[in-house]
Amino acid sequence: MRLDKFICKSTNLTKIEASQRIHLGEVRVNGDIANNEATQVHENNIILLNGNPLKTRPFRYIMMHKPAGTICSNIDEVYPSLFNYLDLENVAELHIVGRLDVDTTGMVLISDDGRWSFNITRPSQHCSKVYRVGLSKKITEDARSLFKRGIQLQGEPQLTLPAHLELITPTEVLLSLTEGKFHQVKRMFAAVGNRVLSLHREKIGEVSLDIKTGQWRDLTNDEIQSFTK
Repeated sequence: MRLDKFICKSTNLTKIEASQRIHLGEVRVNGDIANNEATQVHENNIILLNGNPLKTRPFRYIMMHKPAGTICSNIDEVYPSLFNYLDLENVAELHIVGRLDVDTTGMVLISDDGRWSFNITRPSQHCSKVYRVGLSKKITEDARSLFKRGIQLQGEPQLTLPAHLELITPTEVLLSLTEGKFHQVKRMFAAVGNRVLSLHREKIGEVSLDIKTGQWRDLTNDEIQSFTK
């Protein structure tokens, strides 16, 4: 974690204020004055601000049910940020773990623990995500076979990783993916001549969505640990 971020997470200082304190020589790391806000520090370092030891606030791990028409961003843009649904202090410290499009609904994970988030999103982790997909046409057996083998997306040098399709109705499926390319679900169905009408993420890893639209809750300890196995 950067030193300025560590100070912000340990105090009520803004990032600018933390940088000012660092440049004034008020911060020591393991006994030495630290004057670079980008210095990487860890929980086991001894960090002092004007002689007072700092300890970061506990990390937060949150599940939210994203409504349609919101964006996975910390700030409002053309559409409102889903962070408007979070009634929490220091919201600016949080980030979204795996984004969804503005018209996509469902499960979003939110945290301020960068290492935990990276463990979920890094490709080698192969963290499974399950989507309920509404389609404009009936899914064909040929399309199901292509999903299982891997699909060539436009502009991509390699096939997608094998994906599992479970038929709910002729035009509704559950799709399980272990990668997260840009607009991947919509591009995969477009590649087999179909079109996504609705998209909803129901599950990430071993954790399933169990709250109503617009609601959020803290993850349980077991849920948090399930992503670090």
